[in-house]
Order: sequence, then C-alpha cells, then structure tokens
Amino acid sequence: MGNRLTQIATRTGDDGTTGLGDNRRVSKNSLRVHAMGEVDELNSHIGVLLCEEMSASLRELLVEVQHQLFNLGGELSIPGFELLKTDALLLLDNALTEYNEELPKLQEFILPAGSRAASLAHVCRTVARRAERAVVALGAEEALNPTPRQYLNRLSDLMFVLSRVLNRMNGGDDVYWKSERMQNADN
Repeated sequence: MGNRLTQIATRTGDDGTTGLGDNRRVSKNSLRVHAMGEVDELNSHIGVLLCEEMSASLRELLVEVQHQLFNLGGELSIPGFELLKTDALLLLDNALTEYNEELPKLQEFILPAGSRAASLAHVCRTVARRAERAVVALGAEEALNPTPRQYLNRLSDLMFVLSRVLNRMNGGDDVYWKSERMQNADN
C-alpha cells in the first residue's frame, strides 16, 4: 500500500485531484473516487448504526463488515490490487442464512421504517446499493475483481434482513406498505 497519511491537511487536493494508493493522482470526479466515496459513506453509516442497542453477535458482525469495507475501499484505491477476499462473502452468506431463518416470510413490501436502528439499517442498505452501482460503473470502464461488487450486493441484502431483525429486537414488527392489492383483500 502507498504511504500512510501523517497529516490530514496536505493541500495536495486543492487542484481537484486526489492520490491513489499506487501514487497516481486522479480527478476527484473520477468513477474510482466516486466508488471509494460511496464505500466510505456506507462504512460511516454503519458506524452510526453501531451506536444503537443490538445483540453482541450482531455488533460483532457489523464491526467485521466495517473492516471488510475498509479493505474494499483500499482495493478500490489501488488499481489491480486485491484486499477483499472471498471469505468476506462467505461471512455475509452465513449471516444472511442465520438471520433469515428467524424471520417470518414476507407477504408484502415493507417500508424503510420502524425502530431507529431498523431505519438506520435501511439507510445502510440504500447506500450499499449506491456503492454497488458506483463499483459497477467503474467496472464497465476498468478491469475490477468481482468480489467488491458481489460483496456490496450481498451486504445490501443483509442490511435489509438486519432491518427486520432490529425491528423485532424490542417487540416491534415490519412496517408494511399499504398497497391497493392488500387493501382490497381486507375488504
């Protein structure tokens, strides 16, 4: 990896460029920098979610996700380098299986609502989707490993599942969309 920062206010980005891990400078508006920023924002939102009450196992999972997102961001910052391993995908797959097992089957769409923690998980889900789109856009222009894209796709699914889990932690439930179809079925 490139040099670690020893100071934050370097002023080297005043010209609208930023340094990559391979010491190249690119526009702050490049697809790569957009993807890195979306992943960074996602990691920050997960940090906010971690301020909420949750089980120790869920907290441990989310902290691990933060570390893996840092690896993903590092991989994006160094073209051609691989930091995010397929083991990280397996962790998400296992968590999806575990947490999905305890949830009732969905009969209708749910709103991104409920408890504060569940709502924050929904924000993480949507930011993960945005980060995924940014990685896909970058991958259309440059060669990328598939793992970052797959990780973000899986993570957004997991955040949806965790929003449902978090809604139930304190006796709550999903907030269902009041669709016309469901309203007609009730009549």
